[in-house]
Amino acid sequence: MSLQIQSLRKDHNADLAKIIRTSLEEFNVPKIGTVYSDPTTDDLYSLFQHSGSAYFIAEENGVLLGGCGIYPTVGLPKGCAELVKLYLSSASRGKGIGKLLLEECFKSAKKMGYHQLYLESFPQLEKAVSMYVKAGFTPLDHALGNSGHHACTIWMIKDLDSTFLY
Repeated sequence: MSLQIQSLRKDHNADLAKIIRTSLEEFNVPKIGTVYSDPTTDDLYSLFQHSGSAYFIAEENGVLLGGCGIYPTVGLPKGCAELVKLYLSSASRGKGIGKLLLEECFKSAKKMGYHQLYLESFPQLEKAVSMYVKAGFTPLDHALGNSGHHACTIWMIKDLDSTFLY
């Protein structure tokens, strides 16, 4: 296996948008009020040129498997960024790739000076939510910041200053 974790490139845009939308369809997640209908989904490369953000993809033998990023969502507390858009193709799930992407995001967030990561998700994505809990995320009873993804019903936060990363 020649799995590589690397930064998002412009030529990943179309394949990544397809993985995201296919995943949401597969798990019957709402299309409105989510990344599915978010206009930035088709050009994530440009979105992640924003200062304080990073996006990493997993690729194997030239095939994009998915990705995950961190973004300084408006309205989050100082020192907090959002963990965003962790999606994997169905064939690549359950192989530890999500964990590798999370670890890369944790390292990058700490290097950028963040102390916390916030995320939003759905009950339908129970395996992902379970992975987040194992990674040290704890539930919140309300949304933080202004992601624009008002359909999300799970909100979680992680303290990056603890020695536990995963």
